[in-house]
Amino acid sequence: MPTFSDDIVTAVLRHMNEDHPEDNILIVTAFGHKDAWAATMIGLDGDGGSWAYLLGDDERVVTVPWSGPITERPEIRREIVKVYDAACAKLGVEPRPHD
Repeated sequence: MPTFSDDIVTAVLRHMNEDHPEDNILIVTAFGHKDAWAATMIGLDGDGGSWAYLLGDDERVVTVPWSGPITERPEIRREIVKVYDAACAKLGVEPRPHD
């Protein structure tokens, strides 16, 4: 399980939680529980990303695997986009365009 530096993980988590909170909800709704009402990305490594979410008053965690192991920083964005697109497909939501 390749890991990334704390600086990289912190930057990705900050970006996802500050700039894409709606994507976090979408991802946990698709891969955690359909009734999740709050979500935060809490970690990542070379094998997948992890999100904490609230289901009622209970906090739960779901880890979604990447399409394959990753080792480089630019691969993180690619894999999060794939997870987002897969969540949209699973939920029947039109994904927004990616830059």
